[in-house]
Amino acid sequence: MERMETMEHKKTMESIASIGSVFKIFPMHIRNEIQSACLSFRNLEEIRVRVGQPLLFMSGQTEGFFTRQPGYITGEKQRAYIVTPQDVGDMLVFISRYSLFAFEEEVRGGYITLEGGHRVGLSGQAVIHEGALQTLRNISYLNIRISHEVKGCAENMLPYLYRQPGRRQSGIYNTLLVSPPGRGKTTLLRDMIRLLSDGTNTHAGLKVSVVDERSEIAACCRGVPQNDVGMRTDVLDACPKSTGMMRLIRTMSPQVVAVDELGSKEDASAVAYAIHSGCSVLGSVHAYGLEEMLYKPILKEFVIQRYFDRYLVISQEEGQGRVYRMYDADRKPLC
Repeated sequence: MERMETMEHKKTMESIASIGSVFKIFPMHIRNEIQSACLSFRNLEEIRVRVGQPLLFMSGQTEGFFTRQPGYITGEKQRAYIVTPQDVGDMLVFISRYSLFAFEEEVRGGYITLEGGHRVGLSGQAVIHEGALQTLRNISYLNIRISHEVKGCAENMLPYLYRQPGRRQSGIYNTLLVSPPGRGKTTLLRDMIRLLSDGTNTHAGLKVSVVDERSEIAACCRGVPQNDVGMRTDVLDACPKSTGMMRLIRTMSPQVVAVDELGSKEDASAVAYAIHSGCSVLGSVHAYGLEEMLYKPILKEFVIQRYFDRYLVISQEEGQGRVYRMYDADRKPLC
């Protein structure tokens, strides 16, 4: 029991340490109170900051309002701290390291990645030029998404990915993760990438190239991955998936190309190009299952053209929690 409590304490302290970069972006009068608040950092998923509205902490389906003096989280909106324009202004200064202009490209994309892999989504007044969004002004809304690495979560799925189990340098099946938002799809994909890249006791590590269009897999900050994606992994950050896949195949000679949230016609063409080039594709899509994929034109093409040999469907079932089911190219269950 003592050992379990020690491990639990260690995990909690590591979790608190990992979101230290999140605390730093708050004004000092909020920062100290948040750090002393009664909050489960391990389960924290989002912090919502909106001018004129309560400061919200999101953990799964549960939300809490931050209050000051003393700082703690409550379910009572009446006692919540209300975010001011000055609060958001100060946060933008800290997020951009005192130069928002230096982050112009990130602002145009709608988010900035912090150290530790956490992301800050931005919203406000859009500046449009010739039909294209140029930048954001009067930023009044921030969505701080907390990054959580779960190393080892993909270990049980890995044997179903290798083409010839037990033989080194055998490569993997083209594999697609199928899941609606919020089911841990990207977390699982990231761990698969790490394990394939580092290798296992029975399989050598593979050269993996990641196209991280939204900086959610590797979570690069100033070009350096904040998440562990393996020793043989190359990352192309903030690049459209279709363009990035073709570029990495030509320049980095990967054995596996990994991407998150496929779905466009260009993505489908890039997947076909990768497969025909001899690379394996590890990707994900938003859908509740294989049946729903058949109702979406682009995703239907993946199934009908048999681009993928493995489908890992992630679902949430009452009384069972999160459930994983693996299917082959013919949509027959494997496990």
